[in-house]
Amino acid sequence: MAPPEEAPPDIRDRIDAVRERTGFVPNVFLALLHRPAEWRAFVAYHDALMERDSGLTKAEREMVVVATSAVWHCPYCVVAHGAILRIRAKDPLVADFVAIDHHYADVTPRQHAMLAYALKLSAHPDQVGPADMEALRAHGFSDDDIWDIGAVTAFFAMANRLSHAMALQPNEEFHLMGRIPRDAAGPGG
Repeated sequence: MAPPEEAPPDIRDRIDAVRERTGFVPNVFLALLHRPAEWRAFVAYHDALMERDSGLTKAEREMVVVATSAVWHCPYCVVAHGAILRIRAKDPLVADFVAIDHHYADVTPRQHAMLAYALKLSAHPDQVGPADMEALRAHGFSDDDIWDIGAVTAFFAMANRLSHAMALQPNEEFHLMGRIPRDAAGPGG
């Protein structure tokens, strides 16, 4: 992994902003530095999916990441996005249950339907059909929401595979984030 000091100025600015907010630099930022154009595209698409206003809450999008990344045994994405899910859901336990089996998670029936669809799309895309979309609509999801579930699932399928290809490990800081009060956890907690 390249040191952030070697990053082009625009990327270094983003890395510095994240480090200031969290107290550390996520390893994925460092792992992608050797290809700045890909770094920019990856981060831009991530932000377009995960940070914009949507019919899905930011916590729901993180649920999709955690559940589908668990299917593919991606430690980086499960741990890192599990931390973000705990923070966004304000629930120190939800990410663990979503990663293991969302049926045991304390989430709404709507969120269970969303996760069932995302998991099917991730593991068995050839089996997804119109009935799956109708089931989501019955839970109040719009066509845009269904697109968002699919887009998050697809993007993180790529991220999972890149993480595996690089043997990318989660930062230690992610493990405690959202589990204990931030002031007790120190930086990043």
